[in-house]
Amino acid sequence: MRRVAAVPIDKELVVVNDCSRDGTHGVLTRIEADPSLVTSADSTGRTQLRIFHQPVNRGKGAALHRGFAEARGDVVVVQDADLEYEPHELPRLVSRIARGEADVVYGSRFARGHAGFPFWHTLANRVLTALSNATTGLRVSDMETCYKVMRTDVVPELRLREERFGFEPEVTALLAHLSRRRPLRVVEEPISYSPRSVAEGKKIRLKDAFRAVYCILRYGLIAPPLPKELPAAGEVRPAE
Repeated sequence: MRRVAAVPIDKELVVVNDCSRDGTHGVLTRIEADPSLVTSADSTGRTQLRIFHQPVNRGKGAALHRGFAEARGDVVVVQDADLEYEPHELPRLVSRIARGEADVVYGSRFARGHAGFPFWHTLANRVLTALSNATTGLRVSDMETCYKVMRTDVVPELRLREERFGFEPEVTALLAHLSRRRPLRVVEEPISYSPRSVAEGKKIRLKDAFRAVYCILRYGLIAPPLPKELPAAGEVRPAE
């Protein structure tokens, strides 16, 4: 959290504790009592900190749903707590949206090659990304990346449902469907990556790969229902 707070941009740090049982609650309780434990890492004082606790453990996707619902900024980005992704690369990704060049930015771990990446990790990512591209029509090099930077006003249009690791292929497919209804600029930026092992706490398993395939096909091939059009100001419509 201090590493994210130190990123030199105006930001709101929304922390979602998914009912973790590893001591996370105790750490966050101390921070809630003294937010300066985190915000002091930001010498500019441009970090707002908000912490939320899920009543039961539901998974990464559910935690993200809560975080997106609570976010009040113009742009949202996911930062996993394991720091496989380097927070100080975020300003470069966010700047593409700030300059009006994109609505969504994917941070690609493979744009600069994949030297040093675990072989099976790379292979699985390549296969899943290729399948996702084939069903969505997008041309991204890293569909499973955590760093998906989005304009906040895009998120409510996606109608996210997946509560666990199916979030990544689901959100990619829904962004593709949304881009067919209105202009949506999706771009990629290269990022660095420091993968951790299962022994270090990596939770992705083979069953998650099967779920990813299901989500790619389910959300990529079947377009979500169009949102009901809201009535114009002052317009009264008969009850359906």
